[in-house]
Amino acid sequence: MSFLDTIRGVISRRVLLNYRIEPDVLQRALPAPFRPKLYRGRGIGGVCMIRFKGLRPRFLPSWLGMGSENAAHRVAVEWDENGERREGVFIPRRDTDSWFNKAFGGRVFPGIFNRSTFEVGESAGRVAVRIVRQDGGEEVAFAGRPAEQLPQSSLFPTLDEAAGFFSMGATGYSATRRKGHFHGMDLKCLTWSIEPLDVEYARSCFFGDTTRFPPGSVELDCALLMRDIDHEWHSRPDLYLSREGTCLSQRCT
Repeated sequence: MSFLDTIRGVISRRVLLNYRIEPDVLQRALPAPFRPKLYRGRGIGGVCMIRFKGLRPRFLPSWLGMGSENAAHRVAVEWDENGERREGVFIPRRDTDSWFNKAFGGRVFPGIFNRSTFEVGESAGRVAVRIVRQDGGEEVAFAGRPAEQLPQSSLFPTLDEAAGFFSMGATGYSATRRKGHFHGMDLKCLTWSIEPLDVEYARSCFFGDTTRFPPGSVELDCALLMRDIDHEWHSRPDLYLSREGTCLSQRCT
C-alpha cells in the first residue's frame, strides 16, 4: 500500500467549472494517446477548485490533518490500457497554496503542483475564487451563486445527468517530468451532494488561450458545487506510452 492510499479528509468546498469544447480542437491539446470523452458530440473540460480540511493518514484524528486550497484543470478523456477502454480525466495543470503539496507532489504522491495564491470569498449565498500565479498573472477567476437548476444552455439536460458524467471522472492522470509517463490517482467520495451554480463571471487562462482554443471552439457550459464531502485518495499504477504511441500500459516498454 502506498502513502497516498492512507489519506482521508473532507472536501469542505469543491467547484466544478465546466466548458464544452470542439473535439478536434481539444484533441490537439491532449498528449497521445488520450482522446476526448464526448458528451452529445462535445468534449468537456474545466477547472476543479477545491478546499481540503483534515487531510491525514487514516489512523490519525482529524484535528491533526492539514488544510489547503487547490485547483486542477481537467479534461474528460478515454484511453486504451492493456487492450481495454478506460475513462477518467487528464490533468494538464495543478495549483496549490500548500508548500507541502508543491514540495512533495510528483515525488511522495502523484501530481506536480504550481504554487499559487488563492483569493477566496465564500458565504452561504456566494462563492468566489481567484488564483494568481507566482508571476502575478491571473490563472482562474470565478464567482457564482447557488441556483435551482442548470442553465438552459448547458449540454446536460438535468443535474442528475451532469452529476453522473462527472462522477465517472474520479480517476485522474497527469504528466510527469518524463515524456510518456503518467501518474494516476483516484478520488473516492464517501458521501455525495451536488448543486448547480449561476455563474457571475468565469475566466480561465488555460481555456481562454486562443492559441490553444481558437475563438468559438470553447464555451462555458455550467458550474457545480459540492460541500462537506468525506473522501479518500487512492493511488493508481503509473501508465507508460507504448513505443507505437497508440496505447498505455502499466509497464514501461
